Amino acid sequence: MRYFPTFFDLAGKPCLVVGGGERATQKIRLLRRAGALVTVVTRGPIEEIERLAAKGEVEIRRRGFVEGDLRDRVLAIGAAGDDDLDLRLCEAAKRRGVPVNIVDRPALSSFTVPAMVDRDPVLVAISSAGTAPVLARKLRARIEALLPARLGRLARLAESFRGAVKALHDGGTARRRFWEEFFDGSIADDVLAGRESKAREKTLALVNRRSPRRRVDGTVAIVGAGPGDPDLLTLRAANLLQDAEVIVYDNLVGAEILDRARRDAQRIYAGKSRGAHAKSQDEINALLRDLAQARKRVVRLKGGDPFIFGRGGEEVEYLRGHGIAVQVVPGITAAVACGASAGIPLTHRDHAAAVTFVTGHGKDGEPDLDWAALARSRHSLVVYMGVATAPRTAQRLIEHGLDAATPVAVVENGTRADERILSGTLGGLPALMEEQAVTGPAIIVIGEVARHAEAAREFTQPRALAV
Repeated sequence: MRYFPTFFDLAGKPCLVVGGGERATQKIRLLRRAGALVTVVTRGPIEEIERLAAKGEVEIRRRGFVEGDLRDRVLAIGAAGDDDLDLRLCEAAKRRGVPVNIVDRPALSSFTVPAMVDRDPVLVAISSAGTAPVLARKLRARIEALLPARLGRLARLAESFRGAVKALHDGGTARRRFWEEFFDGSIADDVLAGRESKAREKTLALVNRRSPRRRVDGTVAIVGAGPGDPDLLTLRAANLLQDAEVIVYDNLVGAEILDRARRDAQRIYAGKSRGAHAKSQDEINALLRDLAQARKRVVRLKGGDPFIFGRGGEEVEYLRGHGIAVQVVPGITAAVACGASAGIPLTHRDHAAAVTFVTGHGKDGEPDLDWAALARSRHSLVVYMGVATAPRTAQRLIEHGLDAATPVAVVENGTRADERILSGTLGGLPALMEEQAVTGPAIIVIGEVARHAEAAREFTQPRALAV
């Protein structure tokens, strides 16, 4: 993140605009909407600026810029389109510590002016850090279409009840949950539909039926984070991440996924990898129980799907045994996601009528698998957590009759920017893993469908979505 997003309170404060053309006028309009006191320095103002000055809404200094124009200004904008003048304004503002924006010249600016969606007092700002203003404007148009016109009225109604809610609820958690009910329910629907009197009556009723002593129980949501690409999160998972007060996350959950969570949520790492456990499963179970009993709203975030080699079933059983409300949100499991990303159809009418998922690790070491059945079945075999045990897996399958020439594909870091797709044979799997230094996370696909990985590579590059 190159720029830190923030908002200036400019109401009644002096600001400077250098330039008198259309670009300057656009910035003057924005500053005036924010309540700023605007002084314009220009030798040739256009008609709109002249009209504003005639009505006393801006001050014009009809001359060139001098450094003294920055005295007592809280913000300056350069919109003259003159390289020398832009540079002089930039350097003068820097000397005086005045934030400055030079239109279309981010290298000379200490801040940028974002594209805005205005639902006063709600304001959405979109920035491309000055790199692609047209893209920012297109995103603004998309967001404009999504946000209701009366959204600002909803914010105003909430503001009018803030004092009463604060007096009734002395805890931050209770207040937050009150407002979530306010914004998620029929009150918000009434305001957005223009029924503000009805919404106000409902808000009064909601305030009056709440008590600061009312107990709010904790909950746990066991959520699948998918294979790693944050765009593959389910909508429900994304919403729960925004609501969670505590997130207990695994080793396979990357920073891009955690960035989708609310910023003030507590994050607790509970990752487990081969030979390195931050917490045992018993400790994780107890932690989830304790957080819920402390009336927290908890998301237990797991890579892939929590019910496919994720031990989610154990956690659900434990929590329900302690009377804790728990829900499960599925995620896209690694076999499905990595297969799709690598162009591998896990089932295929010509090659595989079924697919079997197995783990490379059992509770006490090697998994207890029916190797003979796996070797003779005409289906796709997908091995999870099988990097370290790949040589043993290949050996077992070949010993039980599977042809050593059977195609194999290894998908490492599937769906992520550093994804690798490796192709080989079952007999050559140990050497492939060693030579390519595969460390995981990775899945291994064994069977005729793995041939598609090589052929599909040139067609599986990510494509930009139209904005």
